Amino acid sequence: MAKSSYFTTTTTIVTLLVLLLPKSYCSVPKEDIDLLEFPLNLEYLEAEFFLYGSLGVGLDTVAPNLTKGGPTPIGGQLAILDSVTRDVILQFALQEVGHLRAIQSVVEGFPRPLLNLSAATFAQVIDSAVGKKLNPPFDPYASGLHFLIASYLVPYVGLTGYVGANAKLQGPDSRRLVAGLLGVESGQDAVIRALLYERALEVVHPYGITVAEFTNRISILRNNLGGEGVKDEGLLVPPADGAEGRISGNVLAGDPNSVAYDRTPEEILRIVYGSGSEKIPGGIYPNGGNRNIAKSHLPK
Repeated sequence: MAKSSYFTTTTTIVTLLVLLLPKSYCSVPKEDIDLLEFPLNLEYLEAEFFLYGSLGVGLDTVAPNLTKGGPTPIGGQLAILDSVTRDVILQFALQEVGHLRAIQSVVEGFPRPLLNLSAATFAQVIDSAVGKKLNPPFDPYASGLHFLIASYLVPYVGLTGYVGANAKLQGPDSRRLVAGLLGVESGQDAVIRALLYERALEVVHPYGITVAEFTNRISILRNNLGGEGVKDEGLLVPPADGAEGRISGNVLAGDPNSVAYDRTPEEILRIVYGSGSEKIPGGIYPNGGNRNIAKSHLPK
């Protein structure tokens, strides 16, 4: 089958499945609504990045009803992926479609925020992480390895947000939803880290930087932007910082007791805006996030 026919057929099947799946409803305390709606900002990012990377199209094609009329992302494109990586990323993409539907089935939700998924945006993030302007600019769509390194940026931030939100939720249905979302987000992050860990010592051409060093630098950047200490770790750490202070391999990130770190919505905004301030949007979110929590920090 020709590549174009494959993607057309796959996209059609995906769209039909998305439209046919049923909604479920549950009661949500008023106090939980903002905490449940805020993660949609990240779920939109994950869904769009993984859909474009694996299929070359986004929610506008696969599940337009879930966008709620929000603007089409800038710069998303089909990545050059090997068959295994493409299959994994497509699975992630469809899981994120489900996450959007799950959240929107219990809260009103909001239109997709403007997302800048261009290679240039990711290049800026990587340049900030490594402390210099790479030449040629880092392109997440250039190869499977590049896309996995860029994907390292995505689910982990969301999962720390879910850990932080879960303790603040009042309703059992709210906590069940967030626990379920957290489980899959954690799984995605674990798969990405495991695939990168297999290549941890590989030097990424032409930058002369290993895979592990890319992850370490990205994690340091997120810690600095978040502004609340160490809540992020790369794939190789000093043994004293590894599990039980005994190992340098760090395929899963966790605190000294190997418990997942938590982040507040404000920390997340500082990171995903790339500005270190929840009040200054930019990067992937040129106009900032949507709904009450994100909007409360933006100029009126």
